[in-house]
Amino acid sequence: MKKAVVLTSGGLDSTTVLALSRSKGFKIYALTFDYGQRHKQELSSAKKVAKYFGIVEHKIIKINLRCFGGSALTDDIKVPQGGKIKRKNIPITYVPARNTIFLSYALAWAEVLKAQDIFIGVNAIDYSGYPDCRPEYIDAYQKMADLATKESVEGRLIKIHTPLINMSKAEIIKKGIELGVDYSITHSCYSPTRNGVACGKCDSCILRKKGFNKAGIKDIIRYIQD
Repeated sequence: MKKAVVLTSGGLDSTTVLALSRSKGFKIYALTFDYGQRHKQELSSAKKVAKYFGIVEHKIIKINLRCFGGSALTDDIKVPQGGKIKRKNIPITYVPARNTIFLSYALAWAEVLKAQDIFIGVNAIDYSGYPDCRPEYIDAYQKMADLATKESVEGRLIKIHTPLINMSKAEIIKKGIELGVDYSITHSCYSPTRNGVACGKCDSCILRKKGFNKAGIKDIIRYIQD
């Protein structure tokens, strides 16, 4: 079985990607980041997801993006709630260079594991407008990765897979259900309560709820207004 490094946040998209990669016969090595985010609920969900799928290894890497701040997820900035998602302006929930940093760690681990595949759950359809979720960003990162590692230079290219990039949230959810994903253990909210209850009003909650509604599937996680 081939090995794959899968970036896993405990969220809806990354959990679906993990299920997809496993369905393709890969041995899964999951990578999660404790990066100074304002809440730890996603770390708890990532652990549940890793256990649920029985993966080979799950690493949680601690880095401190809070020392830079600049995002409502890593700084004392209020998470916007209740508005329509506008992609003309990059939202304050964007974490500077986050996917670039995460992919760099994934690339390093893949090289050590002799894994030639990395999976990441970026999406450019139903998303908040982050620049590091676009196809052109992934294409550029792939070109850099082809030049940056010993493995690639010696002819063993490490491929970055983005199977969800052109899928709607409803399509992602339907695919996950087909693959046996239990979305009750996933977490999407940017601003949950201390008990992990989703706010229901941030961009991420809005996209999740819209996706489940369009898919015609009940989302069984808890929201504050419930």
